[in-house]
Amino acid sequence: MRCYEAAADGATGAVVVIQEAFGVNGHIEDVTRRFAAAGYHAVAPDLFHRGGGGTADYGDFETVIKLFGSVAGDADVLMDVDTALAHLHTEGFDDDHIGVVGFCFGGRVSFLVSVERALGAGVGFYGGGIVSARFPQFPPLVERTATLQTPWLGLFGDEDASIPVSDVEQLRAAISEAPVDTEIVRYASAKHGFHCDVRDDFHAEAAADAWQRTLTWFAKYL
Repeated sequence: MRCYEAAADGATGAVVVIQEAFGVNGHIEDVTRRFAAAGYHAVAPDLFHRGGGGTADYGDFETVIKLFGSVAGDADVLMDVDTALAHLHTEGFDDDHIGVVGFCFGGRVSFLVSVERALGAGVGFYGGGIVSARFPQFPPLVERTATLQTPWLGLFGDEDASIPVSDVEQLRAAISEAPVDTEIVRYASAKHGFHCDVRDDFHAEAAADAWQRTLTWFAKYL
């Protein structure tokens, strides 16, 4: 499995960066480097490796569907994340000092990992499929919020055409039952992909605030 890695000298925490539906592309690699610049040892596993890996251009959903065909379901995803975690363990980081962050498809993965694993912290940017399923192999997760093991922060845009505000608010209500700290933040004028500065829906103000909240969340828990 290809894994893009960027490490900070003297890092005391680590971050697993989970890709968008478009793969571990230049943007995800850039985000991984940003975490290293913020003082973390960051890795981004290629969850499409079973089909040979690769990326899709933004908007090329025909290729996205093909790439997703190589991932059978959540068991594959968790296996890959566990592999990334095992690598970070060999670098000297225990689970309490490892965070997971994901974007788009990866936002859902960050929630899945936060349910299934006890890490230091989790953050999800516009994670689709948590409340309403998008792909048949990835069921909704909202009914599992009471079993969250990792403190989780969710970041969403109100103008996201693929994640209704009603879904976000359903998730907010559900995670109030979680036994760990949780928070959901909505950005009134932001669309899906608002953090990605190479997408048309990039929203500089929301992206800056969400990034700072992410760093604050990790600083608090890792």
